[in-house]
Amino acid sequence: MSMLAETKQSKNIFKPIPIDRKNLAIMGVAFPDLATLDRAANAIGSNMYEGFEPSANHIALIRDYIMDKITFPQFVEAAKNMTHA
Repeated sequence: MSMLAETKQSKNIFKPIPIDRKNLAIMGVAFPDLATLDRAANAIGSNMYEGFEPSANHIALIRDYIMDKITFPQFVEAAKNMTHA
């Protein structure tokens, strides 16, 4: 493998997550509209660049925070405990 190929391979630090824009879902987690899905996808993508590996529970937590279903302190507590389902 060439040095360039090794460098490109090592820079692929995250694996893609399934985003279904037609059915408004990320990793199987439903979203009410495309704008909310896009906001969540952008936030998740930015964090994945920094090493975050989301689960479906993370996606639901982020969705609920974006939709004002939970407060920021609730978001932080749930993220620490991963109690959000």
